[in-house]
Amino acid sequence: MKFVYSAASLLSLAVAAPVMAQAMPPAAYVKAAGASDLFERQSAQIVLKSTHDPKITSFASMMIHDHGQSTAMVKAAAMRSGLHPKPPMLTPKQNHMLADLRMKHGADRDMTYVMQQKAAHDEALALQEGYATGGTAPALRMTAGKIVPVVKHHIEMLAQM
Repeated sequence: MKFVYSAASLLSLAVAAPVMAQAMPPAAYVKAAGASDLFERQSAQIVLKSTHDPKITSFASMMIHDHGQSTAMVKAAAMRSGLHPKPPMLTPKQNHMLADLRMKHGADRDMTYVMQQKAAHDEALALQEGYATGGTAPALRMTAGKIVPVVKHHIEMLAQM
């Protein structure tokens, strides 16, 4: 019976994540998307310094490129929406994850990177899908919709690692 409760709790969280993103004001979406992209780029830079795994090298290089592009897209959409976004800042959780990644070495760092990326991309997908379907700023909503397939592709790649 305890398992059913735990599964039900997880399901409610999974359903609540997109709803929370839908209700998110445009400035909060821009801030969250910027933090997500910044985390992706910084963690990729860390792992690229030490990995010998060609799949991780390729994926991390793609993260720097793709998340740099999505940051520029969100910033431009924010400006078209009358917002003036500040430079992105990491959340405390993201700072902690980067610190953890920096402390790891070799294959342990690679494994930690992949695990962190899976979690971060699941969160990013919930954010982008939620805003794409329920955001209030049309330019940002359209941009989030364009980012969704990119994040889904990243998740597919991570599933192969």
